[in-house]
Amino acid sequence: MSATDRRPGGDPFEVVTMGRVGVDIYPEQVGAGLERVRSFAKFLGGSPTNVAVAAARHGRRAAVVTRTGDDPFGRFVREALASYGVDARYATPVPGAATPVTFCEIFPPDDFPLYFYGRTPKAPDLQIRPEELDLDAIAAAEVLWVTVTGLCAEPSRTATLEALRARGRRGTTVIDLDYRPMFWDSREDARRWVAEALPYATVAAGNLDEWETAVGTRDPGAAADTAHDRFGVSLAVVKQGPAGVMASDASGRTTVPPVPVEVVNGLGAGDAFGGALCHGLLSGWDTERTMRFANAAGAIVASRLSCSDAMPTPDEVEARMKEAADAR
Repeated sequence: MSATDRRPGGDPFEVVTMGRVGVDIYPEQVGAGLERVRSFAKFLGGSPTNVAVAAARHGRRAAVVTRTGDDPFGRFVREALASYGVDARYATPVPGAATPVTFCEIFPPDDFPLYFYGRTPKAPDLQIRPEELDLDAIAAAEVLWVTVTGLCAEPSRTATLEALRARGRRGTTVIDLDYRPMFWDSREDARRWVAEALPYATVAAGNLDEWETAVGTRDPGAAADTAHDRFGVSLAVVKQGPAGVMASDASGRTTVPPVPVEVVNGLGAGDAFGGALCHGLLSGWDTERTMRFANAAGAIVASRLSCSDAMPTPDEVEARMKEAADAR
């Protein structure tokens, strides 16, 4: 069966993401430690999963390649993906495993500690196996989005690299630098495997700490130059917090300011940025417009409690961009 036969309607996916999934358990009492929280809300979670949801919210045909536990939370993941319009056929259960859950504490504006449960000894999404990949669909997708976390353990590492090789730099291949120290033995170990993956990427995105992990420098310009010159990355996106986002490509460097927002929970903002980045790239927008759109999408989600549920529509993002422009 060809990749174009794999979806109703016959079109390849526009966005395929690959990697972490889980269930986010967020406190409904903002500003309280977990020991004092009385009630929680349950949401779909996991960075690449949220990116797929965000892309689908922008009307894109999206799928996520991941694995869940063989349990009620795994069923919740697949049902939630379907409800958001994300194809869940590649979100398969691992027999005998539990779907990870993530608790967080919410101390706005910038303190959101995370507590991962069910990721040891090995989370289901790190058990994606290369022989189970639909490489035709991955190669045919207009955008493939993978994360550095997927490189932290086998067999996910080999599967991620196999997916990247299957692309052959066709279309847009994004590596979310997404460095989580708790998943690695050391920063140096992560850097080694990022160096294996980056030559297959056309786009790389991360914050200053993640760029330091990837290429050994926190300087935005130097990091972008290394991505271009050493690894052949076409678009380097460097998130600089209050200093905004710098994007570097063949047209030069563009820096756009952050969108002011009253932060409720900053955890999903980067994933909203990612889904909006995919939308902008697929729309053929210039780099500045894409970055402004992605920044506004991230700001909207930062002003809301959840991640997946909070992903905005294009109309919401455009309205927020207009508000920010009028306020300048």
